[in-house]
Amino acid sequence: MKEEKKQKTNQKLKDLENNISSAHKETMTTNQGVKINDANNSLKAGERGATLLEDFILREKITHFDHERIPERIVHARGSGAHGYFELYESQKKYTKAGIFTDTTRKTPVFVRFSTVAGSKGSADMARDVRGFAVKFYTEEGVFDLVGNNMPIFFIQDAMKFPDLIHSVKPEPDREIPQAASAHDTFYDFVSQTTETLHNHIWVMSDRAIPRSLRMMEGFGIHTFRMINEEGKAHFVKFHWKPLLGVHSVTWDEAVKLHGADADFHRRDLWDAIEAGHYPEWELGIQVVPETDEHQFDFDLLDPTKLIPEEMVPVTRIGKMTLNRNPDNFFAETEQVAFHPGHIVPGLDFTNDPLLQGRLFSYTDTQLSRLGSPNFHEIPINRSISPVHNNQRDAQMRMTINKGKTAYFPNSLGGGCPYLAKMSEGGFTSYEERQDGKKIRARSESFSDHFSQPALFYRSLTDWEKEHVANAYSFELGKCTYDHIKERMLWLIHQIHEELAQKVADNLGMKVPSDIQKPINRAIGADDDTQKNQPGKRKEYLKESKALSQTHIKVESIVTRKIAAIVAEGFDSNEVEAMKKALEDQGAQLMILAPHGGEVTCHQNKKHKVDAALMTTESVLFDAIYIPGGKQSMQQLEKNDKAKKFINEALKHCKAIAVNGEGEKLLDSTYAKDFKDDETIIINKEPDLFIKAIAKHRNWKREKEVAHIPV
Repeated sequence: MKEEKKQKTNQKLKDLENNISSAHKETMTTNQGVKINDANNSLKAGERGATLLEDFILREKITHFDHERIPERIVHARGSGAHGYFELYESQKKYTKAGIFTDTTRKTPVFVRFSTVAGSKGSADMARDVRGFAVKFYTEEGVFDLVGNNMPIFFIQDAMKFPDLIHSVKPEPDREIPQAASAHDTFYDFVSQTTETLHNHIWVMSDRAIPRSLRMMEGFGIHTFRMINEEGKAHFVKFHWKPLLGVHSVTWDEAVKLHGADADFHRRDLWDAIEAGHYPEWELGIQVVPETDEHQFDFDLLDPTKLIPEEMVPVTRIGKMTLNRNPDNFFAETEQVAFHPGHIVPGLDFTNDPLLQGRLFSYTDTQLSRLGSPNFHEIPINRSISPVHNNQRDAQMRMTINKGKTAYFPNSLGGGCPYLAKMSEGGFTSYEERQDGKKIRARSESFSDHFSQPALFYRSLTDWEKEHVANAYSFELGKCTYDHIKERMLWLIHQIHEELAQKVADNLGMKVPSDIQKPINRAIGADDDTQKNQPGKRKEYLKESKALSQTHIKVESIVTRKIAAIVAEGFDSNEVEAMKKALEDQGAQLMILAPHGGEVTCHQNKKHKVDAALMTTESVLFDAIYIPGGKQSMQQLEKNDKAKKFINEALKHCKAIAVNGEGEKLLDSTYAKDFKDDETIIINKEPDLFIKAIAKHRNWKREKEVAHIPV
């Protein structure tokens, strides 16, 4: 067997060498056969200037990419949506003239779509992935789309690299596996040679990539935008969504099991919460930077792989979004909604962020491919609530019936209508930013720091969060089959944090390489003079940022939490009713689980509806476990392996457990018998203590002590 395995490995390496040898004979060209000198940078007006529309190489690459899938979205294919509204706390007229941010009397309708990035429409919700967080505001001045993610930065700095990023993370084309997963060779081959990805990548290796609920994750606009006030003065701005339920995640072990227990876990959770009247809420925060301070940081504000630490620029919460209505039809609304970062209103404008500039082109092209017509704005979910008048006509799926004989400007036959709006009437005018630079394919040297912010993120985590990051790297790299890719990644992780790299190396049974001979960062042109784009050494301009750790942004609430009450015939209904009332008063839900479905009889010989049979559900679907007393009930449950599994898994996943009366006997038949002093294992005490234990979300202090438990 060893010899056979060795032969297969040698053949695999030989095939790789043949592929590389063949590739070396091919020069990259456009589809018209024009040789390409730089496939990593778009054409700009100066290193930090705007991306130019004449860039035919970028347009061809992005256009081809945008049309690769029909009709499913190429990225963010699996999504969930909801309707709601946004209300402003305090006018921000000193920064912007946008009515949505100046008029506190408005109740602006919104539609939000959450999504995973890498998986297909039919993939599971709990993949380790970035989550899309896109908000469509139907304002009185037009549609404003804030198209972001649940992480404040992105993988790449220039839109030219987006097709490469997605091609690398999608299923490998020869096998079409793995689905909705980044743990494979092509992704890490790309990441290990494109060091700008490292910051977003370490976020994906953290628990942020496996949220407990879509209702319990932050959202970010990612890019630096501009706000423009009535005087025409501009400020840089970054957008944040802060969930009022706090930021919570599941463990990786739970995520894996949730794939099988309920592949629609996030989608169902969002729907059920809204149907039950527990409306998800987020506060909108902004970080504002005067234009005069643009170059006052150790990083570039136009670099989408960088965040502004909240210790440097605080987040001001200016309003609240509430989601209070589920879609009437998934396809008509959630699937057909068309977001675009170019959908802005007067008082907002763009910056020269090269990723944002590319998105401004790409999103229109994507909607044309997916929805088949430039009239996608007439689909009900995409319609502006403000009147639409222009000279655009016809095309597929035209809904508007235009009257009159003029469809051009200027005209006299139509009375000059539609006429142009003056600035005083709310007409949109672009910010007059000076553009002065040579046409060049390059990146500003200020974009070259690829290690400092990933290091800041890791330093800011608690010990248990750091352990999860190390385990995630180990799992992902353990799925790679080429040692040279793993070695490159270990060297890069070492540049972020030495201890982290050593933990991952130990788990992989490898050594951290002391040096890598070839350049790591492949995001450079073909010419040797682009070496300035090699990543710079790690800097420490801030020791840590508490806002980067989920530990410091929890909310002590159990609203919408699901608690499993495990019972059998003869259970003590008085204890259950008392616990049920206490939990429901706090907005939580107690569900009756029994060895069978239908009804279960309590100690008073009354029948109670069973919410789920133990055989049909799993502990990972619940936030805590409750075992009431009842001698007859315990005699049955002590023989039920699934009931014991519920307790053991809840223990392993650091969740709260409460027992009353004879329920302690069932506890004693599990691994929990050794953890009765745990602060989140509540034995024969008031429901209030159980409620406080659930509100902690998890008792991570327990994690290492229960790692050995087999479940």
